[in-house]
Amino acid sequence: MGLFGKKRGDSSAKKTDQKAEETQQEIKQEMKVYIRGAGGTIVTRSILEGTSKLKWLFRQEGGQGNGWVAFGDKDSQEYVNDPNNMAIVDFNILANMEPAVVNVFYMPMGSDLEFRSDKTGKYFVDTRTGKEIREPIKHPAQIAFEKNLKFLNQDAYPEEFFSMLFTDSGKIKVVLAGMADFPTGEVVLADPLAYLGSKYETVLDRRIPAGSCPVHLSVCLSPIAGLRIGAAKLSVSEKPVIRYEIAMPKGKKREDLGKPGVFTFFGVDTGLACFADGKISEESRIFFEKWAQENPGKNKYNDYFASLFQESFKACPKFQNQGGSFLEWKLPDSGHRTVLFSSGMGDGVYSGYWGLDAQGEAVCLIVVFMNPEYFL
Repeated sequence: MGLFGKKRGDSSAKKTDQKAEETQQEIKQEMKVYIRGAGGTIVTRSILEGTSKLKWLFRQEGGQGNGWVAFGDKDSQEYVNDPNNMAIVDFNILANMEPAVVNVFYMPMGSDLEFRSDKTGKYFVDTRTGKEIREPIKHPAQIAFEKNLKFLNQDAYPEEFFSMLFTDSGKIKVVLAGMADFPTGEVVLADPLAYLGSKYETVLDRRIPAGSCPVHLSVCLSPIAGLRIGAAKLSVSEKPVIRYEIAMPKGKKREDLGKPGVFTFFGVDTGLACFADGKISEESRIFFEKWAQENPGKNKYNDYFASLFQESFKACPKFQNQGGSFLEWKLPDSGHRTVLFSSGMGDGVYSGYWGLDAQGEAVCLIVVFMNPEYFL
């Protein structure tokens, strides 16, 4: 679209005149919010005043607000070169004038679009590819989330994948979340608020030596999904891992994979997961039964765990979200410790994977929540 090819970088004006502001206020009074937090968008005054109709829409790297810039069908090169003819408005103001722009909001920087309206409807054309865009473009986080769902709970992953998860890089930080005690060596995977101590927790077939184990978290610093815990690792020994295998539930072996009624995953319904010993699981159940009797009508998270997570956040704010992303919890009665942590993108079903040494003994147990490559 050659008309504005040379001067786009000059079009990010920062001022609007009184008439343009009055127009914005009129729209805001009855404005429908299509996308919350959409940010500012540069729009020509001719569009805002109704003297032209939306024709060109492009997203510039390093531009004002969200980077989107809109030109009208009657805007000339001379017109857009004048900063006084441009206004920065909430993207929803433009969307209220032409709702079709919502379909392309999540397109990447560098997008260059022509708006068309004909008997087939209203749509955009990618000026670089000629592709018509008639359906909403998904948020990058949603696309990554859908890919991740298909990726999870596979029977096996390459060894390099597990190594990547627990190797510090520019986008991944490995954080020690705390110590977990295993007085019996029976390992439980569960949602600590919903299922720990219930028949819905997953007790693993393989046991570990009794003792205390560090829990490390693979913290993914995602530009599209924010800070997320991509995986959790329970370290059992310092021996080198020779291979990985999926963790089977109690009473089941690897040869049972794929048989009806054999599930290798555990469910998360409160956005939290944990490693726990079988004895600590039972202690947790007893503690909260008593707590519920003494605190009728109160919520286990809001009225008990929230303040503990907040203390954890204050102690290590750099790699946690507000409110806390992990917690070394010491049971009040026994003093036994277990570690609670956020589960990647939230609720779902997740599997554990044993890292084994040359003799087939457990070196570590890893729970995978997400493939960071989808979110970076």
